[in-house]
Amino acid sequence: MNPSSAKERRALIIRMLEKKEEVLVSELSRETGISEVTIRKDLTILQNRNLLVRTRGGAMRKPIENLNADVAIAKKKMFNFKEKERIGEEASKLIKDGDFIMLDSGTTTLEVARHLHKFHNLHIITNAMNIATELMNYKRFDVMLLGGNVRVNSHSTVGPLALSTLRNFNGYKLFLGVDSFNIENGVSTPELEEALLNQIMIQQAGKVIAVFDSSKFNKRSFVHIADAGELDCIVTDTAIPAGMASKLRSLGIEVRIV
Repeated sequence: MNPSSAKERRALIIRMLEKKEEVLVSELSRETGISEVTIRKDLTILQNRNLLVRTRGGAMRKPIENLNADVAIAKKKMFNFKEKERIGEEASKLIKDGDFIMLDSGTTTLEVARHLHKFHNLHIITNAMNIATELMNYKRFDVMLLGGNVRVNSHSTVGPLALSTLRNFNGYKLFLGVDSFNIENGVSTPELEEALLNQIMIQQAGKVIAVFDSSKFNKRSFVHIADAGELDCIVTDTAIPAGMASKLRSLGIEVRIV
């Protein structure tokens, strides 16, 4: 099939995503007879129109919004991956050698962990098993993984043991993953145990740095974590909603956009 116009080609992509959850650039190129470079441009345009989500090598059907949905990390890591990489790199600039930091679970905080190559001496606490595994690759950091009950969806620990251990630490730089954020209601999540752990993380932290892509703005989930004013810094991408950065800065929040 060789659609005669960009409009027909993009409509075909959407129809394919209605039949299957994910499509690859190579597959779309074969179906349409159009180059992979052009297909990638089509996917970017369709994502900007909020019709799909770009992934590594292709695109996924736009997920249905659900305030109570606890999306598995295997799917989360496919969403806005380029933005998350840039956010992780920028957030790492807020770290200094010798710092005590905490990395919350999440796909964007994982990108922070992947951008620590320039450091030689860091003390890191995390509740995320995949992040702890990533940090082991450096072979030079002091890493502590919080114990507790394992959440399969997020590869993280929660519960009384994690909470009691966490209360022994304070003054660290917290890199907080975020599911949903808006000015009026602050940070929220679909998961109660995660919210309880995040609340203690924020309470004990010396500085709270929220790292999340622009798709998380103007959303609200079931369980409240913190008011917007409890954040010291937000690192996000250039698709941040218009006027949002100035509103955040008026609350005294540092905003870094990449």
